[in-house]
Amino acid sequence: MNFISISEAIKKGKGKVAVRGWIHRKRGSNKFIFIVLRDSSDIIQCILKSEKFEKQWNDIDSLLVESSVEIEGTIKEDKRAPTGYEIDASKINIVGIAGDFPINKDVNEELLGDRRHLWLRSRKMTASMKIRSNILFALHEYMHKSGFIEIHAPSMSGAASEGGSEVFEVGYFGKKAYMTQSWQFYAENFISAVEKAYAIAPSFRAEKSKTPWHVTEFWHFELEGAWMDLKDDMDIAEKCLVYVVEKVLKECKKELEIVGADISKLKNVKSPFKRITYNEAIKKLQEKGHKIKQGDDFKSAEERSLAKYYGDKFVFVTNYPLELLKFYHGEDSKNPGTGTNFNLLAPGVGEMVDGSQREPDLNKIVKRLKKAKIDLGASDWYLDSRRYGSVPHAGFGLGIERFAAWICGFDTIKDSIPFPRTPTRFNP
Repeated sequence: MNFISISEAIKKGKGKVAVRGWIHRKRGSNKFIFIVLRDSSDIIQCILKSEKFEKQWNDIDSLLVESSVEIEGTIKEDKRAPTGYEIDASKINIVGIAGDFPINKDVNEELLGDRRHLWLRSRKMTASMKIRSNILFALHEYMHKSGFIEIHAPSMSGAASEGGSEVFEVGYFGKKAYMTQSWQFYAENFISAVEKAYAIAPSFRAEKSKTPWHVTEFWHFELEGAWMDLKDDMDIAEKCLVYVVEKVLKECKKELEIVGADISKLKNVKSPFKRITYNEAIKKLQEKGHKIKQGDDFKSAEERSLAKYYGDKFVFVTNYPLELLKFYHGEDSKNPGTGTNFNLLAPGVGEMVDGSQREPDLNKIVKRLKKAKIDLGASDWYLDSRRYGSVPHAGFGLGIERFAAWICGFDTIKDSIPFPRTPTRFNP
């Protein structure tokens, strides 16, 4: 027989089937053995009767969890089974015999990290990776539909993109190189060629943060567009997130159920998102008893609170004080001293997207660099985007793992990346 996936077998519902996978659970007696078989699509219960497998019975009885097998038999509906169907096996082929699997309910988080390559086999992690894949596909799809061109930048460069201590230094043929913190510097030059560009690629931050929402290597969705202003930037971010959430709700119903996602929360992600200024946000926080004043930056707890105060929905906060922003952020001509920037805050998480309309004026950027005592050095090429035909432009960045974790309802972004990297973990 031709092998089909477990989900296809369940969809077929009756008749002869042949499936293959790994033993997820096993129990039985000297007359019956029940194997819950797992493949990438689903799980199904298989019953093996000793009278049919006399010569193989001892081998079948000794199989441990995660052994790989091929099973043929007759599938039928059985409401007692985990997924409502059962295969009455007529043939089994033992493909790979597993040893005592080193993951059980007593394994702590540290050991799970050591055995991450095996923990990915869990139903939760498999579902998480499928949701993540769907998110990535939806982002690519939306970008192409919106006329953006995918262009990647190097993961290593001769200078840190934004400087600071959060950069990883590596040896490069006797010279110093740095792992990229962002695609942005390259993108602001790309757009003079393609106008609308995006990329999904790894970014690296040498932060010693141990919070559940930080890793040292993450996948970064970034876009940049010529002729875009702050409103255009926020509109695209909003439509993009709504599109992705709707796509995941449609394509990943089973996976969302497995990870325990809050479907009502996801269905509540609709346009338009609330838009407030930094000043309005400060007033709201003060009204709610937060000890914060004008000129302070928001901490993660304050960002989460703001989303909560506005109905547990996404909230754009714009026009931060210019002194809190990077040298490339634009200044709002209607509100001098504030930036043409935004942070999109998500309920329960805080900052989800960071974006801005960039400063197109070379002289203003140079003044800010001098004031901040920043020497771009080997990154001076970045300013060629202003030296040769500067135009208004804007862009933003979104951390894939943070977005995926929010969708799944995870307590940490580590459950949204196959092999998380932290200040204390870089294996396996």
